Formats: sequence, structure tokens, C-alpha cells
Amino acid sequence: MSLVCLSDFEAYAKHHLPKPVWDYFAAGADEALLLQPSISSHRILFRPRMLQDMSAVETKTAILGAEISFPVGIAPTGFHKLAWPDGEQSTARAAQAMSTCYIASTYSNCSVEEIVAAAPSGLRWFQLYIHRKRSFSEQLVRRVESLGFQALVLTADLPYTGKRRDDIRNNFQFLSSVKLKNFDGFFEVGNFLSIAIAAILFYPSVTWKDISWLQSLTRLPLIIKGILTKEDAELAVRHGVQGIIVSNHGGRQLDGVPASIDALVEVVAAVQGKAEVYLDGGIRTGSDVLKALALGAKCVFIGRPAIWGLQGEEGLQQVLKILKDEFCLSMALAGKHHFPILYGIVTLLYFLCRAWPPNLKSPNVMTC
Repeated sequence: MSLVCLSDFEAYAKHHLPKPVWDYFAAGADEALLLQPSISSHRILFRPRMLQDMSAVETKTAILGAEISFPVGIAPTGFHKLAWPDGEQSTARAAQAMSTCYIASTYSNCSVEEIVAAAPSGLRWFQLYIHRKRSFSEQLVRRVESLGFQALVLTADLPYTGKRRDDIRNNFQFLSSVKLKNFDGFFEVGNFLSIAIAAILFYPSVTWKDISWLQSLTRLPLIIKGILTKEDAELAVRHGVQGIIVSNHGGRQLDGVPASIDALVEVVAAVQGKAEVYLDGGIRTGSDVLKALALGAKCVFIGRPAIWGLQGEEGLQQVLKILKDEFCLSMALAGKHHFPILYGIVTLLYFLCRAWPPNLKSPNVMTC
């Protein structure tokens, strides 16, 4: 089977992964409205410019001062050994080979030490929660800083785990052989790790006041993941974070929230350049990447597509290369050879237009 786009990888993974494992990675919360075919990206239309000399297109950029080869990184997802025996070690090697950023999850099957050993020169950020046992969170922060991780990513949208019906129907449990090695010595989870273990580990009383506590532990830059509103974006900036990831947790938490790209413009406007803004969720093509950047994101991150491609590092490299090639082609066809100058290449339609072309002076249309 020839795999030429991310949808091909999705179909391949669905066919080859055990059904309960596929359902775990694919699950959305409640009615899974966010996972149903969406018109969000279809409302964002390109306004391509012609005769712009596209003989050279530059895809390199920098996030928090670190150069990456193109503006697509790997979002934090747990339990990669469910998809491939080497788990996050293969993920880290793929990111390193493609010169991009990998955000390692607290819920990795490989320890942070194993991830570093697998890709010692890679750009690594670390995703964490503030757990009930704060000594565990503190220990993780100190470990990853000593290992050379370059930033911390605090997931803010998970005081409780969303209701994922397929996991409940499947009575899905992780075998003890699929360990959470970062937890060794801190939590005993028995022979099976149930989704419900989150009720024991997560701390629902976390507030913005805890940001200062986290910052006191480390000199690493802090990024907040899970922001969808201008109010929270303003609070994040007020608390001195260096970055924000606009994210709805892959539709796995609160159903009925906006798609990440629908919330992006609001967050970017609220931040006013005082922190870098990234996006995860819904990226399936290189043109999706370009649209997100045109709306103000500095970089995007992929979650499920990384799992789909995880047939060793080679499969994930292929996913990343497809996105890079599609992104480069989309830039060239849009008439932009360097994406810091993307203003004006997309039109955001707030309501569906029955007529073509859209009226660019309409209040329902915004040019970005």
C-alpha cells in the first residue's frame, strides 16, 4: 500500500492496530463532536499571490530561540509502546532526524533518560501535570532540566479525564508490561493500569497561583497547553509564561469546544506578541500548517498522526516529511517564500458563503 498522505497512514494504523488500542488513541469525549468531519479549515481560504519568484522556499524557523527545520513538531501523547515496541525512543529519533521538536509526555512508556539516550542531540520539551503528589512533579521537573530538556509544557485542561465511551465499552486497561517508567518509585499501579488511575494521579485543585510554584523550581521556559480563550491567554501572559499551545486536547476532554484553529485568532490577539503561540489538533496536511501560521501560530504540533506513523522512526519520519513537503508546496503556490511574511494570504469566513467570490468587505470575513 502506497502511503502518500496522512489519511493513508490513518487507514493503515486503523487496519493494523488492535481495535481497543486504536479506539484508545482515536477516542473523543462524549459525542466526539470535535472528531466528526469539520468545516473549520474549509472556512479558511487562501488568497494566493502570483509572480513572486518561488525558486527558493525557506521552511526553517525558531521556537523559543531554537532552530527547527520546519514549523511542525510532535505533540505530547502517552503510551507509544501500544503502537510500536520501542515507543517514545523511536519518536524521539524521528524528531531528531527531521530536526524538529518533540514534546515528551509524562505518560511516556520510556523514561526521560531513555528518550534522551535515544536522541541526544534532539530538541526536547517535556509535558507535565501538577499531580496530587507534588514531590513527583517537582522531581520530574528537576530530572528533565538536568537531562537537557529545553522547556516545560504544563497541560492545563485536565483536572479530570473526559468521558471516552469506547474506552469504557472496551474496559480498556494497559497491561503492566506497558509501564509508565517516569512513575517508578512514586506510584504503585498494580498489574493493570486503568484509565481511571487518572482520578488518583491528577490534582483538580490546580489554579493559576500554582504557576509561580512551578516557575520557582526551574529556569526552563514555561509553556501552557490547553488555552482556548482570550481571558486565559491574558492570564498566561500575566503569569509570565513564554509560550501558549492552543489546544482542545484532541477532543478528548470537553466536547463542544472550538476546534483549535477556530480559537487561534482570539488567543493570538490577546497575547499581543508577549508570548509565542503554537497550535495542536486538526493538522492533517501541509496547507493546514500554512493556514495556522497565517493566523498567528509560530509552530504546530501533531498528536494522532505521529501515532499513525510510528512504524519505527522511519514511518514517523515519513509522516513528517510528507507534511514538510506539502507545507513547502503550499507556501510556493500561495506566493510566499518565507513565512514570517504571511499576512494577507488567508481569508477567514465566519459563516458559510453561498456565493463566490466572498465579499472581502463583509463583517463575516476577516483577512489575515
